[in-house]
Amino acid sequence: MFGKKKEKIDVRALVEASNLRHIAFIMDGNGRWATAKGLPREAGHSAGAKNFKTVVRYCKSIGIGYVTVYAFSTENWRRPEREVNAIMALLDSYMAEAREETDVEFRFIGDVTPLDEKIKVKIAELESFTKGREYRLNIALNYGGRAEIVSAVKRAVEEGITDITEADISARLYTADCPEPDLIVRTGGEFRTSNFLMWQGAYSELYFSDKLWPAYSTGDVDAAVISFAGRKRRFGGLDKK
Repeated sequence: MFGKKKEKIDVRALVEASNLRHIAFIMDGNGRWATAKGLPREAGHSAGAKNFKTVVRYCKSIGIGYVTVYAFSTENWRRPEREVNAIMALLDSYMAEAREETDVEFRFIGDVTPLDEKIKVKIAELESFTKGREYRLNIALNYGGRAEIVSAVKRAVEEGITDITEADISARLYTADCPEPDLIVRTGGEFRTSNFLMWQGAYSELYFSDKLWPAYSTGDVDAAVISFAGRKRRFGGLDKK
């Protein structure tokens, strides 16, 4: 009459069993979330920043050792100055409280050269202060996948390497000391990766959610993990018999 009660899935056990070490998020939909509520786009970024903290902490709690988030792309400079300034202010505020995350190593991937000098100093200080901690959070800032590959190739050439291999490029990426992402999640209902981790994500599983980022919940993370755990990763090969 009442039906069977659904069994609660042990998501942490799924993470371990599926060897999900690294999850990356394209946090899309902040502006649309705000617009739908009659709010300025800046309010969406504020709500998105708050949710980012919740999601990252949850990923850590279920045993995912590496998280990468797409915070600001090289293309995002084209947005209105007011919106860009709001995003940078949120970043500045977050770095002030990030030291409270006692077991997280923070790394900023991307070209920080155009950023304000005060922000660059804070980035360097936070990376140094948190180096070597158990969990890794990569924040992609002024990041573009194509630009990253070009940068890696240029470094190899400058170092005198003439016969450049895949290994040479991989060793010079921003994420050279991280495992490649097992799962890339994009929110906001779009079905593309938008120049994000193009090299590293060659064999990543992709998961798309209709949820706008500020509304993306820990339950939605569970859904992505469950989907990942049910897939077979062949890496170009065949199923093992």
